[in-house]
Amino acid sequence: MASASHRRSLRKRRALVVSAAVVAAGVGAGALVLSANASGTDLYHQTLAAKDGWASSGSGTTGGAKADSAHTFTVSTRAQLVKALGSASDTAARIIKVKGTIDANTDDSGKKLTCADYAAGTGYSLTSYLKAFDPSTYGRSKLPSGTQESARAAAQKKQAANVVFKVPANTTIVGVPGTKAGITGGMLQIQKVDNVIVRNLTFSDTEDCFPQWDPTDGDSGNWNSEYDSVTLRGATHVWADHNTFSDAGHFDSANPKYYGREYQVHDGELDITKSSDLVTVEQNRFTSHDKTMLIGSSDSEPGGKLRVTLHHNVWKGIVQRAPLTRVGQVHLYNNVYDVTPLNGYSLQYSINSRAKAQVVAQNNYWTVPASIKVSKLLSGDGTGSVAGSGNLVNGTTTDLVAAYNAANSKKIKTTVNWSPTLTAGLESSAKNLPAELAKTAGAGVLTAS
Repeated sequence: MASASHRRSLRKRRALVVSAAVVAAGVGAGALVLSANASGTDLYHQTLAAKDGWASSGSGTTGGAKADSAHTFTVSTRAQLVKALGSASDTAARIIKVKGTIDANTDDSGKKLTCADYAAGTGYSLTSYLKAFDPSTYGRSKLPSGTQESARAAAQKKQAANVVFKVPANTTIVGVPGTKAGITGGMLQIQKVDNVIVRNLTFSDTEDCFPQWDPTDGDSGNWNSEYDSVTLRGATHVWADHNTFSDAGHFDSANPKYYGREYQVHDGELDITKSSDLVTVEQNRFTSHDKTMLIGSSDSEPGGKLRVTLHHNVWKGIVQRAPLTRVGQVHLYNNVYDVTPLNGYSLQYSINSRAKAQVVAQNNYWTVPASIKVSKLLSGDGTGSVAGSGNLVNGTTTDLVAAYNAANSKKIKTTVNWSPTLTAGLESSAKNLPAELAKTAGAGVLTAS
């Protein structure tokens, strides 16, 4: 088992005070005056603290902390957010304060856009698409091609122009406390850039109007959608802290079925792919979602990258990919998993280690109902590893790998080729995590002080 060093009590690193005056003023249940695992003068200028996961490695993660007044923005609409982000190639430090909830499916004037608006002029219709690629006539051996597939791609491109927000290097995006800050229907794309911070935002219902049918995906085919709420593609030094991710607004139970398969309009909540590296994801809440977090998009991604730390996050009502890991060195500590079915989402597995991934899972807590076997908490392809200790299931120390291996032919390995050292805040026991993280994880917790 891999051992961790540089352990310090989370409570020593983070001052947590409930202010009676704040609560009395009506800020709401769970409102906390919180100084998070960060350095800096205020919420908007805070930087990732030393030794706080992989994103603290090397030059660390400072985002837009050095932004001048000309590159400090407060935004409340999609058009304002686009303007504040500017060019994805502009490396000037910037701070973007999101005030309220931004609906990505709006035009520059703020008018609501629908799937029909994106399809207009492309020639696409779902009825025509379903007729063109019905497996009984089109077959199951090749991807869709032809007039309707081209029309679907064109409509999807129109939607992407509205809902995909390209984040430049040296950027901090923070939700303004007390404003229900967030983005609905949109995707932050952090691609081939360095040094980005995303904090205190609620991401909801990132929905693709135009999923593609892939008859070759699995035994029965699948509908695959395009957008993640936050996606990292070849990005480095990224810190995601105190955000909430959810399908709220459109749960998968509302999806119809075509060709006998769910018409899936959601992709990931926070995906880390294309050799992204040096990422810390902490104090987030992931809930009511299927394919939640992908680390590594291909089994053939090169080694040496995809180094990710996930700690003090809550995963509740998640079907799978919490996370799915490939190739990299991934440290999971002090996370809470509640795999009780929620809003129609039922567990397939929590953690998947495949493609020689090297996962260390320490002092995490699972709440598991009697209807779910412990052997279902992990998954793998027989090449990945999960090391670590101190993991609790319903309060009892449990060897998750042993439980999985006893029930499966493709065994998960129990040794890794690295030892975590960037472990700030690692708590030696998971026992109190459910109560603790119920108060401290997710958006709406941080204050501006």
